[in-house]
Amino acid sequence: MEEKKETQPPLIDQLKEYAETQIKLAKYEAIDKSAKFLGSLIIDLIVLIGFVLTFLFLSFALAFYLSRVFNSHYAGFGCVAGLYLLTAIMLIVFKEKVQRPLANFFIRKFFQ
Repeated sequence: MEEKKETQPPLIDQLKEYAETQIKLAKYEAIDKSAKFLGSLIIDLIVLIGFVLTFLFLSFALAFYLSRVFNSHYAGFGCVAGLYLLTAIMLIVFKEKVQRPLANFFIRKFFQ
């Protein structure tokens, strides 16, 4: 008796190869997008830290300047604290108007 070799038609082999290639491509695209997102996130985080430190030192500079103007450290630092309190109150009042553009920014950043 002869042993029959089961061979698949060439079309099925090509379809399997195509599916495997598509899966590999999808994996590579996912890796590429996640790497770009992570890199962008790290750069944005470094820039944010730079802005926060700049803001912090400018706040101290303003507080010391106002302390000299008012001849009182309490008054200088109190004025800066008052500015922060006013800013926080404004953010609470206008929360909806600030929240939507921020959400849109992060969505655009994620799907870039």
